[in-house]
Amino acid sequence: MTAAAGSGRPAYRRIVLKLSGEALAGSQGYGIDPLVLDRVASEVREVANLGVQIAIVIGGGNIFRGIAASAGGMERATADYMGMLATVINALALQDALEKTGLQTRVLSAIEMRAVAEPYIRRRAMRHLEKGRVVIFAAGTGNPFFTTDTAGALRAVEIGADAIMKATKVDGIYSADPKRDANAQRLERMTYIEVLNRGLQVMDAAAISLCMDNKLPIIVFDLTRSGNIKRIVLGEAVGSVVSSGG
Repeated sequence: MTAAAGSGRPAYRRIVLKLSGEALAGSQGYGIDPLVLDRVASEVREVANLGVQIAIVIGGGNIFRGIAASAGGMERATADYMGMLATVINALALQDALEKTGLQTRVLSAIEMRAVAEPYIRRRAMRHLEKGRVVIFAAGTGNPFFTTDTAGALRAVEIGADAIMKATKVDGIYSADPKRDANAQRLERMTYIEVLNRGLQVMDAAAISLCMDNKLPIIVFDLTRSGNIKRIVLGEAVGSVVSSGG
């Protein structure tokens, strides 16, 4: 679904916003920064007020990184489960911030913990979205060895989202790390195959392949610039787009 940029009409009916745990840490690098939470919540509210259905997939790297723990000698499956539990902490913090702005929310966890979250059921998630609630998906896919990027792609495909928006700290996809390489070029439009072949760190290969198989556009954008989520939803050319057409 598209709309003319600047028309005031949303270009997307239903989106999945992929937030890393690190994004919630802000400049402190770990834990949860209340200022970042509040800013993300107010931006999500602006988009929800346009009538767009929003689901959020949250990472846990600000609290615990399974891959790092695995590299330190912990069994990978155990480390990944711990990382999934960290995403639930972030999901509850985000839920609190969103509800303070007046939004109705639901946290759906792939690992059952009924005292704090509903179990993930696809049809229930879609019903919440149809009722105007913001849905937060926690605990990744519920399986070890899969990243929260893959969880984001999986949930987006499952609920029939029009796009997955990956929030980062840079304004799109670059040919190399712009912080390390002054000659890194910003790439506005790419195909899934180009991303895979060039080994660009957009998402992991499983997530990219899932999006490619289901023709789900990936929009990589800078979360640190206020208003970007709304700009993308209104059809403005923000960040980089990965799709079948390049």
